[in-house]
Amino acid sequence: MYDVVVQTPTRAPIGLLLANTAKAVSRAFDAALADAGGSRPVWLTLLALKSRPQASQREIADSMGIQGATLTHHLNAMEKDGLITRGRDPENRRVHQVRLTAKGEAMFQQLADAARAHDERLRAGFGDEELDTLERIFSRLRTNIND
Repeated sequence: MYDVVVQTPTRAPIGLLLANTAKAVSRAFDAALADAGGSRPVWLTLLALKSRPQASQREIADSMGIQGATLTHHLNAMEKDGLITRGRDPENRRVHQVRLTAKGEAMFQQLADAARAHDERLRAGFGDEELDTLERIFSRLRTNIND
């Protein structure tokens, strides 16, 4: 029979620390967007449209990493709220293009300000060297996972 020695780590597992931190950061970001009058799906859609004006619904869904039906649900609500308009692509009538309205542009600015403030909150108390170290640590973690 083998002797099995179970060692209790002297430090919390990195994955657990990272998962708990990611959840807390994500919740705080969602709250910041909500306080600014938006949500993560609205923010990601507006961000996609700012990066690529008059994008097709397929292009937006692909950039967000979601299914077309999920995006359609979000776009319906955004169109109802006056943030976007949808129309047929004159060169390909099967394609729906999405455009920001003036209200959508204003919402983008509100949410961009909220996102910037959230990032500043996360960076509070860190010096440049610490932030550089944090970026290297995240990069190494990704490398460790992908190897």
